[in-house]
Amino acid sequence: MTELLPATARTLLARVARAQRDGRVPSLVAGVVRDGSLVWSAGRGAVGAPHTDVQYRLGSISKTVTAITVLRLRDEGLVDLDDALEQHLPGTPLGDRTLGQLLSHLAGAGSESPGGWWERTPGTTLEGLALTDADVVLPAARRFHYSNLGFGLLGEVVARLRGRSWADVARDEVLLPLGMTRTTPRPSGAAAPGLAVHPWADEVLAEPEHDAVTMAPAGQLWATATDLGRLGAFLLGDSGDVLSPATVEEMTLPAGIDFSSPGWSSYGLGVQVQRIDGATFVGHGGSMPGFLAGLWADREEGTAALALGNTTTGLDGALPTTLLADVRAAEPRIVDAWTPSASPVPLELLGPWFWGPSPYALRAIAGGLLHLGGLGRPGRTSRFRPGPDGTWVGLDGYFAGEKLRLDPVALNLATFVFTRTPYDPAAPVPGDVDQAGWHAP
Repeated sequence: MTELLPATARTLLARVARAQRDGRVPSLVAGVVRDGSLVWSAGRGAVGAPHTDVQYRLGSISKTVTAITVLRLRDEGLVDLDDALEQHLPGTPLGDRTLGQLLSHLAGAGSESPGGWWERTPGTTLEGLALTDADVVLPAARRFHYSNLGFGLLGEVVARLRGRSWADVARDEVLLPLGMTRTTPRPSGAAAPGLAVHPWADEVLAEPEHDAVTMAPAGQLWATATDLGRLGAFLLGDSGDVLSPATVEEMTLPAGIDFSSPGWSSYGLGVQVQRIDGATFVGHGGSMPGFLAGLWADREEGTAALALGNTTTGLDGALPTTLLADVRAAEPRIVDAWTPSASPVPLELLGPWFWGPSPYALRAIAGGLLHLGGLGRPGRTSRFRPGPDGTWVGLDGYFAGEKLRLDPVALNLATFVFTRTPYDPAAPVPGDVDQAGWHAP
């Protein structure tokens, strides 16, 4: 574990102190994760000691834990993300929506559960919610629409397939294996009180706390800074035996947007994904009456940052990503040295190729992958991994999921044919090549 430099630590402390004062947050704990654990933390305001062992309510960061429980079922072959909800949880008006759509907020489910405001009133069972067609607010897969209800339903799927409560599954299959022993569905031991701060005076009001029952998977969990830091390490790739690194990577892929653009915010599978000033962050924000929280990871830099405050409003939600930007500027990661490695394909297949008249280059890159991208000008760019049948499968970009077939004369990719020279007449170019060839007008 590498601690932060004193100058960096002072910069972070100054930023956290201002966030607590300017946001009028009764107590605030923040931290930075590197090399698998908290390397820096601070507590400001009325927070007990040690500040890293005081529980705060996580709110929607609980959704990341819920997604992990669902993906464990998927990896065991018990569900598929394309399964309709009806297959595993019959009788709801969202039965034709898929598990994957629910995980990425693309199912068109209502943002909240019916009845009283679930965050401030005691919860009920799925039957008690009495869902109707009014809880389907958008067509499936048409647009992103954040849904607490959707994650409540996912928790019900987990509970029914495991034969015990979602909270028990989360504890036994995710929290305890990750060492998050101070993460619980209700406050346990040292815990901050949930408070609202008066908008025009420096007075506070206690906020309610209860068991959300069916809606618990959407925002029930309480955790300490130490435990939340462990979840940050999980997002950075230290997944233990809970999920495979490939599944964690899958969680962090944005759904429903073109994430090659310079700035965007989206959602993966139980995690939010955003790009700020050229850096991509994965994690989640959280809010419940009396609490605000945030956990964000910069997988490129190998760092994560968190913030936990006991206030209904006021805490700057950008605090964790700002802390990460501070660390990135002060202590940028020193990348591993480049070393030579064997190309996964014959060298003669690499180099310039042409999609029509547009120049591309096929390169061998680290990890036994191939990269196809524009040569000297923008183009459709993707990485490819080896497939089981001699083809290569797109990992990202325009050709994600598409198969690339290599041939000395032509590359075949999603009906496109790349040739060694522009419109090579010796290659099987769709539509054929004008016999007159290239000529001046």
